Amino acid sequence: MLVLEGLTKRFGSVTAVDSASLSIPRGQFVGIIGRSGAGKSTLLRSINRLSEPSAGTIAWNGAEITTLKGAALRDWRRRCAMIFQQFNLVGRLDVLNNVLLGRLAHTPGWRAMSRLWPHQDRLLAMSALEQMDIAGLAAQRADTLSGGQQQRVAICRALLQEPEIILADEPVASLDPRNAKIVMDALQRINRHHGLTVLVNLHSLDLARTYCDRLVGMAAGRIVFDDVPAALTEGVSRTLYGMEAADVIDHAAAPGLEAGLAAQAA
Repeated sequence: MLVLEGLTKRFGSVTAVDSASLSIPRGQFVGIIGRSGAGKSTLLRSINRLSEPSAGTIAWNGAEITTLKGAALRDWRRRCAMIFQQFNLVGRLDVLNNVLLGRLAHTPGWRAMSRLWPHQDRLLAMSALEQMDIAGLAAQRADTLSGGQQQRVAICRALLQEPEIILADEPVASLDPRNAKIVMDALQRINRHHGLTVLVNLHSLDLARTYCDRLVGMAAGRIVFDDVPAALTEGVSRTLYGMEAADVIDHAAAPGLEAGLAAQAA
């Protein structure tokens, strides 16, 4: 279980995440929703320790994460894999070697630098590519792929870390609807078949409702909604998205819930 208690991240006088507390059971698929600047990306980056929390605690299966340093911190980042909006692939490398970079924590540095990956790691990489239906691209340079293909390669790389939890930061924001569905299907398959906990930042409420077991809404750095997708009504959406609500609303309002959320966000 992932447990956040009072997690806060400040950048100077700006509080990007404000006393966030969550308990997420192992194997849950959680969508983090909210307008741009709500603190969604900072929340995920704090969990992975790419951004150092200013206050509060993070625990995974009872082990304290916020105090980890050195090798222990590197091991946590291996177990807590990040998938980014911009893919973060090495364009000049082929697909197979990009995926194999996920084995860096399991492989001596000299082997990785020389691309002398163990045979078993190559088999793991090809298996991951087959799961994503892109094994035929293994020898192709990453910078020649479409956005959807690159994101699937990034997911394969994350899988090769042998993670226990996956954090996906707006993984479909730059993709067309067809490729967004392919990527979300892949994340759902990983969650269902591998039992991995998945936290994904999403702007599209349609995708959030379709794929997630649970939705956590953020506004001004605070968590103001935490419930099943069916509870995400028009009123909730307006509270979360403000002027952007017209782009994401497609359900009827529930006045009681809207009033409660407005009070939390105030």
